Amino acid sequence: MDCQGWALFGLLATAALTAVMIAAQMAGWTRLDLPLVLGTLVTADPDKARVAGFFIHLVAGQAFALGYAAVFALLGRATWWIGALLGLLHVAVALTVILPLLPGIHPRMATTRAGPSGRAALEPPGLLALNYGIQTPAVAVAAHVVYGSLLGLLLTVY
Repeated sequence: MDCQGWALFGLLATAALTAVMIAAQMAGWTRLDLPLVLGTLVTADPDKARVAGFFIHLVAGQAFALGYAAVFALLGRATWWIGALLGLLHVAVALTVILPLLPGIHPRMATTRAGPSGRAALEPPGLLALNYGIQTPAVAVAAHVVYGSLLGLLLTVY
């Protein structure tokens, strides 16, 4: 596995995923603002949170790119369609496990069981992140398929 390849291409794939998510949010297809959700883990100020969350998201994207590259290395090849399948697996875990558990650890997110606290600034995403809009799961799936297929394609040609 080439360290320079996964690092550079992971950054490009994360940028593409982020662009899809931001474009969908700006188009009104979802209210999910990943930089805000991630950034409010470390600061209550929404403007600072978006900046911090953007960098947290880039680091997470790199970590996932390393995982994808490891799977490609284990399989002995990288293709766009294997990347797309990994993207589907990635988003399935994110929407059904990670996001529903987030209110349990997020200091500024309300919970579905206890409701908002004095510090809660965000609503809980819920299963499939449906609390952020009915189209949010489709947007998340599209963004992660773009991420995985782009990563697989770039690692194929490299």
